[in-house]
Amino acid sequence: MSTSLRLASLSRHFGGLQVLQEVNLELSYGGIFGLIGPNGAGKTTVFNLITGLLPPTGGRIEFNDQDLAGLKPHEITRLGIARTFQNIRIFKDMSLLENVMVGLHAQLKYGSLGLLTSSTLFRSEERRARERAHELLSWVKLEGKAADKADNLSYGEQRKLELARALATNPKLLLLDEPVAGMNSIEKVELMVEIRNISKRGYTIFLIEHDMRFVMGLCDDVAVLNFGRIIARGNPDTIRNDPQVIEAYLGREDEEASLDASRGTT
Repeated sequence: MSTSLRLASLSRHFGGLQVLQEVNLELSYGGIFGLIGPNGAGKTTVFNLITGLLPPTGGRIEFNDQDLAGLKPHEITRLGIARTFQNIRIFKDMSLLENVMVGLHAQLKYGSLGLLTSSTLFRSEERRARERAHELLSWVKLEGKAADKADNLSYGEQRKLELARALATNPKLLLLDEPVAGMNSIEKVELMVEIRNISKRGYTIFLIEHDMRFVMGLCDDVAVLNFGRIIARGNPDTIRNDPQVIEAYLGREDEEASLDASRGTT
């Protein structure tokens, strides 16, 4: 498969703190890729650099062979990269349908004149957007609540809504930043199924997550980031048994327990 995303010698420093150091990583089209590592390893910084929220100190980021240097976040979104965030960012006073349609509006073709005159094209495009929004809500099992206010959703449902809105931008690459944070075990299983189904529809998924059972049960390919460097990469079985990965998590009881849980041990 051809390469979708390439990080080449990517570095990010905050003053004297070297958060990322010469990170090299390539993702191919298709599948579900996970990035894991202890707290403070630099995982979210990777996402912030890819999506243009931060500039790199050094190195390159290429998407479909295009250098992303200097591009603004909305320009990167137009190229086909969408993301969700650790902290949910939805419009809580809007309905679920309206939240998803916000993500679709950049693709509509009627322009400001069509909006002002309520042209035939405007009505056609709005109808198309509504149909697509309903479809995306169905993907995350929220179609029955399309008219509800987003603020009335459970925490897990709000995360699913954010996922549907990210999909509305029609991405080629979908970045999920801790997608199951705050979810209960049932919600995690449901989202795992939904992410798999989204992947089967042709989307490439790149996720950060602390729940090792979720990562190992979902991802085809996993990389481990520690102190700003990639220390391992492989399938879940390879990562579970890698000595450097085990050492990176030593002394962190919460993460050790998660690694044990991913093996099915106690």
